[in-house]
Amino acid sequence: MTNGTSLRPHRGNIVLILGILGILCTCLPLGIVAWVLGHQELKDIDAGQVDPSGRGAVQAGRILGIVSVVIWVLAGLVGVGLVVVGLITGAHLD
Repeated sequence: MTNGTSLRPHRGNIVLILGILGILCTCLPLGIVAWVLGHQELKDIDAGQVDPSGRGAVQAGRILGIVSVVIWVLAGLVGVGLVVVGLITGAHLD
């Protein structure tokens, strides 16, 4: 409690589950949601609006969301690179 007001319950479990699913299912939208929701939740925890007991789960879920997005970006760059190499070398799908 802060100043006699109750704190909003943390959403650490939700952020963590979204981050895990973003990695395991390689689902870009889930990774982005985990990243954004985790970032906002940490800001609210720091502002004293949210129960700080979920900080660890929120941080872990946010990090997993970031990793999920990075994996997607790297996979996309590799895919584009392969297409470019294929076009340059004249490879055909015959």
